[in-house]
Amino acid sequence: MVNEYNINSPLGGISKDNREKLDIINREFSGPFEVSDIENLFGIERSKASRLLAHWASKGWLTRIRRGLYITVPLGAEDPKTRSEDPWIVANKVFEPCYVGGWSACEHWGLTEQIFDSVVIFTGSKIRNSNLMIQNTNFLLKPLTKIKYFGTKTIWRGRTKIQVSDPTRTIVDILNDPLVGGGMRNVADIIKQYFVSEFRDDNLLGAYIKKVKNKTAHKRLGYILETLNIDASHLIKKCKKNLSQGFSLFDPSAIGKGKYLRKWNLRINVNIIGIVND
Repeated sequence: MVNEYNINSPLGGISKDNREKLDIINREFSGPFEVSDIENLFGIERSKASRLLAHWASKGWLTRIRRGLYITVPLGAEDPKTRSEDPWIVANKVFEPCYVGGWSACEHWGLTEQIFDSVVIFTGSKIRNSNLMIQNTNFLLKPLTKIKYFGTKTIWRGRTKIQVSDPTRTIVDILNDPLVGGGMRNVADIIKQYFVSEFRDDNLLGAYIKKVKNKTAHKRLGYILETLNIDASHLIKKCKKNLSQGFSLFDPSAIGKGKYLRKWNLRINVNIIGIVND
């Protein structure tokens, strides 16, 4: 029996029916799409939609991002297999609900000159691994509860809306988990840049830290502000009033050695004294 998806026309190896369907898909989807999207678009069964997508991908008319997820290929593309989608757009589809955060948001807002290979994504979807490679891009995934989903801005990547943590929320996230800020020395430098930028908002920063309910962030922020001689006396006082009991590691992603600092209930296992204001 002849497979209906392998009937090729003389024109570019694409049957009229396939060409019409691909035209519809190109108009309908500006980013990645799944098997279920094709089911709904054409009103066909899942198995048929899956076979269609697999066939089109094998012919180079679509590119498979990962199992069950595809993107269209522009007409005239020399090598469809090398076609890749913007990693932020991929994340927006694969990990929704989510937002781009950590060092990736710092890069977006101009708070760091460091360049990172991975993209940090805070997601409300279930994740099995904190690191996932898709189309040669590594995604560092951080779980996010619905109650802590706030402080984001909408930006456009092509025709796709993407959520990115706003500058102040980004600071809170890297204080909560210095790893997503590239380690505490980089975090301290980012905070220094934040406090001389147009994004600085001491009251909002204090409110955000309170909202995420992590008093260790108060410890880290207070110590950084004081150590780097950043003029934020009101915020430093607020941090001192919200210290939790017991010692916390200044940078939990680093080796747990260093002096204990009672003033901030921190174990200073990373030195930031060499980071000075320009």
